[in-house]
Order: sequence, then structure tokens, then C-alpha cells
Amino acid sequence: MNQPGREPDLSTSAINLTELAPLVSADLTREESDAIRALPAGSALLLAHEGPDQSARFLLDEDVVSVGRHPDADIFLDDVTVSRRHAEFRAEDGGHRLVDLNSLNGTFVNHDRVDEILLRSGMHVQIGKYRLTYYAAPARG
Repeated sequence: MNQPGREPDLSTSAINLTELAPLVSADLTREESDAIRALPAGSALLLAHEGPDQSARFLLDEDVVSVGRHPDADIFLDDVTVSRRHAEFRAEDGGHRLVDLNSLNGTFVNHDRVDEILLRSGMHVQIGKYRLTYYAAPARG
């Protein structure tokens, strides 16, 4: 508080912009919105908006979902910018934690390189050339 005769207290605060993702996207088609609303509790949907598989959908409905260029990956992304075992989506607290598996080109969320992060709906995930948006199943009450 500013008091007469005293210098104002000037301090700075840091915030993590990665966690301030939009919760909804105006770019969703009606079909995509319907698919998100129909998700079973604890699951999530990744929608590809840019990259080789534009318009692809990937359902996250297991405890661990692997992503990579290896044919055995749960989500197979066939591009040299993706490591064979690139990342994992791990179910956690009704959502998902994205964990980079020491990939060569890194994993990005909202343009920030991450080792791991708890995702929220609307966050943008980039794995190689693939740009995906994460949508968790809506809370039901």
C-alpha cells in the first residue's frame, strides 16, 4: 500500500504462461465438440490441427499411452522429426501428464519445451511436426 513519505513497494512476480492455456477453442467443428462431450470419464482426446495427419484424432483411454515413430507405439507418428519412443501420456488425477522420453527434438506445450507437464483442456502439444490440442473429458456433476 502506498503511504505518504514512503517509497512504493515495487516487486515482481513470475507466472508460468504454459499453464494459462485456453480452456475451449473456437476452432472446433460441431463433430469435434460432440466427440469431446461424449468422452468417458478419465479419458481425453488429442485433435491434430497441423502436421502430416491433420484432422486425426487420438483417444487417451489407457493408464499409459506411448507416442513415437516406433510401430509398436500406441500413437504412431510417422515422421523423422519424431523419436522412436518420443513421449508418454500418463493418466493422473482424472487428467493426463505428458512426459518427454528424452526425445531428440523435444516435446512442446504452448510453445514451451517441456520434460513433463500436467495437461489441461485446450493446451497445444507439439511432437515433431505434429501439432495437437488436448481435450480432457468434461467434468460431470
